[in-house]
Amino acid sequence: MTRNRHQASASDHRSAGFARLSLLAAIALAVFTASPARADRCEDIANQLKSQVDGLKVNFTAARVIYLSHPQAKELSLGCRGRDYSTELYAKADSRKPKPEFYELVANAGAIVFTIPKPDVLTGATRCIKRMGLLRGDKVKMRYRRLDMECTRTRKEAAIAISRGRDE
Repeated sequence: MTRNRHQASASDHRSAGFARLSLLAAIALAVFTASPARADRCEDIANQLKSQVDGLKVNFTAARVIYLSHPQAKELSLGCRGRDYSTELYAKADSRKPKPEFYELVANAGAIVFTIPKPDVLTGATRCIKRMGLLRGDKVKMRYRRLDMECTRTRKEAAIAISRGRDE
């Protein structure tokens, strides 16, 4: 009788040891075969913009905002995950009445960032900037094709901020 108990306890110890060994092997396998860290969605979008828009350069990132540069824009940035928006594209023109090249840049970038057709972004951006004036003032907010657009201007420059709400 004592012999069977001794054999049973030895086999239990062996199976427990094997279970620990297999658990350690599984953890080691998971650690060493884990995929490398990926850049976040916003950096992916910035790299996509850089590759698809001619003349666009990615400068630096600070506080969830990626600053970009382009010859047609005085300022250009891509904001990521704010309190009210998921992604925001901001562009400032050199003059009070932007050139068609500026609208083209905003349309190209907006189409890539928000994955909607380029003509829709172009139409929304031109409507927003051209609505500013004597009757509506120097700050216009509008919504076009599920995009929130806010246009502002000063005496020397005009700017547009395009964003999409977090819930969309």
